[in-house]
Amino acid sequence: MANWIINCVARYFIHLYRYFRKELLKREFLMADETRVQVLKEPERRAQSQSYMWLVRSGEDGQPPIIIFGYTQTRARYHIEKFLSGYPGGYLETDGYQGYNNLKNIKRCCCWSHVRRYFLDAIPKGKQDDLSIPAVQGVQYCDKLFIHERYCKEHGYSFEQRKEYRSKKSKPVIDSFFAWLEKQHPAVNSRFDKAVKYAQNRKQYSYTYLEDGRCSLSNNLSENSIRPFTVGRKNWLFCATPEGAHASAVADTMVEMAKAHDLNIFRYLTYVLENRPNEDMGDEQLALLALWNEEVKKTCKNK
Repeated sequence: MANWIINCVARYFIHLYRYFRKELLKREFLMADETRVQVLKEPERRAQSQSYMWLVRSGEDGQPPIIIFGYTQTRARYHIEKFLSGYPGGYLETDGYQGYNNLKNIKRCCCWSHVRRYFLDAIPKGKQDDLSIPAVQGVQYCDKLFIHERYCKEHGYSFEQRKEYRSKKSKPVIDSFFAWLEKQHPAVNSRFDKAVKYAQNRKQYSYTYLEDGRCSLSNNLSENSIRPFTVGRKNWLFCATPEGAHASAVADTMVEMAKAHDLNIFRYLTYVLENRPNEDMGDEQLALLALWNEEVKKTCKNK
């Protein structure tokens, strides 16, 4: 069964995968995440070594979503640099991993969900509603930002309207938050200390999302896209070979793309295999197999 998947990826899916990657790098708003994966038979590496599965996807730009997985042996920065090579420029929403810092042609956005999570973890058990506790106050600041985002969404604000609303409502909250952080004196190495340092170390990226209404406040879309892989890993545990890990990345790309476009996964994979994408197909031909093509949506839609 593994060989069937590897064979289908190498013969057919890989051509669409490369097309999707090219289309993704035309987008101005990207998001990224990564997670561990164990690959047993990597050259010159122990079976217990940890490799990585990366995910780069389009952001909230109002265009059809594109989601790309990629396997690498390490978490080294040059892997994401290689993936983004040739990228003309734009915004990148990520978690706190420093490997995303100072990438060429990239304006990095900080994920406020991660900032909030650190303060939430620092709240003593049973004290979530005690506003006298500094960690609870930190969560309250973050929650205000999410309330503003929800307000924009519920009122159907355009990207320009969202940018203007953020400037009026969200920026003062962020200013107050970092002024409040300067006044905190947490116990060294406590959870609250880690939360304060995490936020302060990412201050320069915490304001970036205010620059454009299409930027995201959090990296939740990426986390949601990569979660099926991390949950599935608890069952299948590892990949046997690098070829299998690469095939997994391509196959997961096809599956998550179908889900993001609300298509029936089985129907879409069948549709692609019936049309046999190959290396002789140009972008115009591959576009006919893309999930945003009207014929594909009609044929593969969920009942």
